[in-house]
Amino acid sequence: MPEFIADFFRQLAEDHPRWNFIFFYEPVEIQRVLSGIGVTLQLSIVCLILSVVIGIIGAWLQGSPIKWLRNIVQGYIQFFRNTPPVVQLLFFYFALGQFTPTYSPDGWLEIPWISNVGWAIISLSFFAGAFNVEIFRAGIESVPDSTKEAAEALGYSRMKSYIYIILPLAFRVSLPALNNNLVNLVKTTTQAIAIAVPELLYQCVTIWNNYPSAQYPAMLFLFVFYIGLVGLIVMGMNRWERQLKIPGYGV
Repeated sequence: MPEFIADFFRQLAEDHPRWNFIFFYEPVEIQRVLSGIGVTLQLSIVCLILSVVIGIIGAWLQGSPIKWLRNIVQGYIQFFRNTPPVVQLLFFYFALGQFTPTYSPDGWLEIPWISNVGWAIISLSFFAGAFNVEIFRAGIESVPDSTKEAAEALGYSRMKSYIYIILPLAFRVSLPALNNNLVNLVKTTTQAIAIAVPELLYQCVTIWNNYPSAQYPAMLFLFVFYIGLVGLIVMGMNRWERQLKIPGYGV
């Protein structure tokens, strides 16, 4: 942090004690906030990618001729759509986490192979993925039957038809709904605080617990950060949607 900025916020804290932006001039707190931003971005990016992959695979399995596969996908969707994400986080970390293999680097401390960050990524990816399955399913159903029949007539297998013809068209139709779900996923990453994942909300709560005068500034910083992060995602998705748009096709 440049010294003149640090001096400004230091002076602001002296003049207005309730507005102590300590994380802008105290090195330890600056590092705490930067660490929280890094974990938040890690959670958001990895979960976004994994949830889209889950959605694409799940939508394909929903059209499988094998009934038990379709039932598994439907059960997965119902489980993750009908339970709160914070409950899922607690279930994954405390229940399934009990069965996680551990390793001991020093012969004494047992460390699980999957950390709380890992469980947060798994839980949130499956949560958003369940909605993405339905989003992509709706997109697939919007592809005309004549297009699917033409692919079959050309000798495409079910998988090749899905990858090269159906999915590219369905993806364009699904983008608006997918945009909304991914934005919700980024905001939902804050719930990882329930299993002590050191993302930005966790770090800000730690700061204002240590320095009560920093509560309002920390809350303000959280709002501004998430407005900026979500705004960038929305702008990027909207631009991507315009680039993929086919005139006369889609919504």
